[in-house]
Amino acid sequence: MRQETHCLLLRPIPIELSADRWMARRVKRLGFVSVVALGLIWALAVTSLDAPTSVDGALAAGWVLMPAILFGSLSRPRLRYALVLPASLVSVGLLAICRSWMPTEPLAAAGWLSMTTGILLGSALGLWFWYRLIPVPVRLDAPYSFGRWALILVHVALIVAGWGLVAASLMAGGRVEP
Repeated sequence: MRQETHCLLLRPIPIELSADRWMARRVKRLGFVSVVALGLIWALAVTSLDAPTSVDGALAAGWVLMPAILFGSLSRPRLRYALVLPASLVSVGLLAICRSWMPTEPLAAAGWLSMTTGILLGSALGLWFWYRLIPVPVRLDAPYSFGRWALILVHVALIVAGWGLVAASLMAGGRVEP
């Protein structure tokens, strides 16, 4: 089987951007996870912060676009290049929260920092593994390698911990004001 070559980078197209059926299953799972994960981040922001509509809108747009692009890419894998848009929207929204609308309550602040760190790590991993802008070491090249799963676990754990901290803060004292 001849491997396709990226037209601009003149390198083989990574399996993450191909029509490989095992990767398609992973992309579908990631689509469902993004519906829940990004929706929960948006809901926590809307219910617990007084951030402007532009921040809430960036998070909402990322929430809608991420699964739409992932599911659309099942039939057109090249659409996965567009994942940089929702990832950027969510990242910028969370960075704005951390910079300008961070709650003063320590538990909530720790939660937003944890979620932001987890999302930024996930974005960096996506750029690295899927787009291959810098070389991926052989030990991390396979999509199901131990090292890659360990990095993904850290990414997920940071986001889930952040949800828990913000939710616990809300349950303890209601709406968190900056």
